[in-house]
Amino acid sequence: MHQLRLFFIALQFFTRIPIPAWVGFEQDWLRQSSRYFPATGWVVGGVCAGVYAATAQLWPHAVAVVLSTVAGILLTGAFHEDGFADVCDGFGGGMTPERVLEIMKDSRVGAYGAIGILLMLALKLTLLISLPALTAVPALLLAHPLSRLASCSLIWLMQYARHEGKAKPLAQEMSNGEFLIACLTVLLPVAALLYYFPLPVYALLLAFGLMLLLTWRMARMFQRRISGFTGDCLGATQQVAEVAIYLGLLAFQVS
Repeated sequence: MHQLRLFFIALQFFTRIPIPAWVGFEQDWLRQSSRYFPATGWVVGGVCAGVYAATAQLWPHAVAVVLSTVAGILLTGAFHEDGFADVCDGFGGGMTPERVLEIMKDSRVGAYGAIGILLMLALKLTLLISLPALTAVPALLLAHPLSRLASCSLIWLMQYARHEGKAKPLAQEMSNGEFLIACLTVLLPVAALLYYFPLPVYALLLAFGLMLLLTWRMARMFQRRISGFTGDCLGATQQVAEVAIYLGLLAFQVS
């Protein structure tokens, strides 16, 4: 029951989905709930895939992709997209760690953030539209939880860079056991998904490889520039890792 409670708290933090009143809340539960951050990707990915599957029956593939993307943004409140834009602004305009953190904390979106999120969404939509229609559902179901697991690895391996922040209660630390739970909630269902929706091995290897490579590159940049990560860094990493998976799947023209 406690683990279910933690999952609901993670779901409430990372999406706009209301949770049952019996869940309650304690500050320490928020930190513990980080183990279920990747699992919330199954909910978001499931909604996006469901919207795509339903709307593709009525409209062309490209329209269904756009509508599924809109559904995902509405469901999460553009939580991760906002983090990506803030990282673009902070790391694009800040020359010192202090200035980078200051810019990322500013709620206004600058030129780097606006251009970055526009290009990110354009790339994501182009990749999904370019994938064969039969691949869109498994691609969405794979990318959302796996990209959140990649983002979660920063909590496990790195230090939080701010003295305070919206994500600090959730991201202060993560034990090996908690990260193992995060991995199991993603990798076991992924194995089941690939059993029912088999995809070419080379495409999967490239997708996973690109996700790991770009996650490592993002983590290295964060460590070098601000000696850690912030909540915005988690959102940015999720967005980059999600696109990496689509890139890998598209490279082999999955059908």
